[in-house]
Amino acid sequence: MQPFSCGRGAGLLRGRDTSWFVDPSLRALINVGGIRYAFPWSTLEDFPQSRLSHLHSCSTLREIAEFCDDYDPLCHEFFFDRDPLAFQMIFNFLGRGKLRVLQDVCNVALHTELLYWGIDVGQMAPCCHHRMMCSVDEVVQHQRKEEEWRERRRVMRANAEQGSKVFAFMSVMMVVVTVVSLCISTMPDQQQQESMGECSQKCRNMFLVESICVAWFTLEFLVRFFHAQSKLEFIQGPLNITDIAAILPYYVSLFLEFKDETVHDIVAGAGKSTLDKLGLILRVMRALRIMYVMKLARHSMGLQTLGLTMQRSVTDFGLLLLFICVATPQLMFSSIPASYWWSIISVTTVGYGDMVPRSIPGQVGALIIILAGILILSFPSTSIFHTFNRTYNELKEEHKRLWKEERGLPFLLDDSSYFPFSPSLAHRHITGMAVHSPAARTTLPSGYIF
Repeated sequence: MQPFSCGRGAGLLRGRDTSWFVDPSLRALINVGGIRYAFPWSTLEDFPQSRLSHLHSCSTLREIAEFCDDYDPLCHEFFFDRDPLAFQMIFNFLGRGKLRVLQDVCNVALHTELLYWGIDVGQMAPCCHHRMMCSVDEVVQHQRKEEEWRERRRVMRANAEQGSKVFAFMSVMMVVVTVVSLCISTMPDQQQQESMGECSQKCRNMFLVESICVAWFTLEFLVRFFHAQSKLEFIQGPLNITDIAAILPYYVSLFLEFKDETVHDIVAGAGKSTLDKLGLILRVMRALRIMYVMKLARHSMGLQTLGLTMQRSVTDFGLLLLFICVATPQLMFSSIPASYWWSIISVTTVGYGDMVPRSIPGQVGALIIILAGILILSFPSTSIFHTFNRTYNELKEEHKRLWKEERGLPFLLDDSSYFPFSPSLAHRHITGMAVHSPAARTTLPSGYIF
């Protein structure tokens, strides 16, 4: 490489409408990203398919314009607006026949430059070639998944179009109705009727409501499943596993009921329940219906953040849940609404005393709740709060990046003056979305993508 200079009045190809011919020369002068290189044309004899070899065979300015960004006919200098650092390796390869990757060069960027200059990637040293292709394959796979997600966003996102908004609203309403129905089903009168194999009109109505909701959830799951190009990755998604765990108990219970009862008995909710025969296992499966509430995470950044926070704070939450795991069978909480009542009364420090925990772990837990934070808020909750806040900011920044990317706006981490916040845009599906923000790249756990 050697410096070169020419007169000031040189006309450039992009600035003139001329048809000059370029005289043959024994030496090539190229300018790549502001750095000039001079070398004999004979150097390119071993690389006939390279861009520079095609450039040497050009005879008119129009042909030259197809292979370079600009040309100075006075100095016979070719201009390329490309990465100068990557071209240094290519220039050394043209002269010495050895192509190696420098540590400071991005493998993906180098691969792009090699394709641009027409250099065979197979000419690279085996160790460097393997490292570069691994990086390229990773980026290509990520781009493919990103494109798949964009194709499915009409179904996956709640704010893409009006139809998707209606679809998301219906899903949220079905989840709310199902959770309310689940709470009502734990009332003492409902449990007594179930244990006796009886069912009133209220019980039949609840069964009908649950059937409609489960049918909707099944339809929603199948629509998303058939829109996913990678079925295996879709099934492995955390939220999709939650959907299966919430829907499956209903069909298992219905199948077992159908074995011993007629269709009329099932629809009416009458007859002796098979669940009573199978005992605890199927009762636990029915209790899994509480997983329906996790379906709201698809449409709420708060629940997405809570899920990531719980995953990152397993140790902190494990200490708090220890008291629940060792409770005695003698419970005063007859239903889920009754438990809500006691929790609200205790947290607000009213404490009517109409329902109290009897077990020692329960009493210890109630004492901690009533004291309102001396232990919970001061120690584990501080760590949980910081984790929650960090996770929320990561998801918010990712949402901001996606919103500006779709509108062609520059993404600045501290620019939120015209950013309409909407939590559902931060929704991530396991089949193909990685997080791009620097903070999220190091902290978001792999495999837990909403």
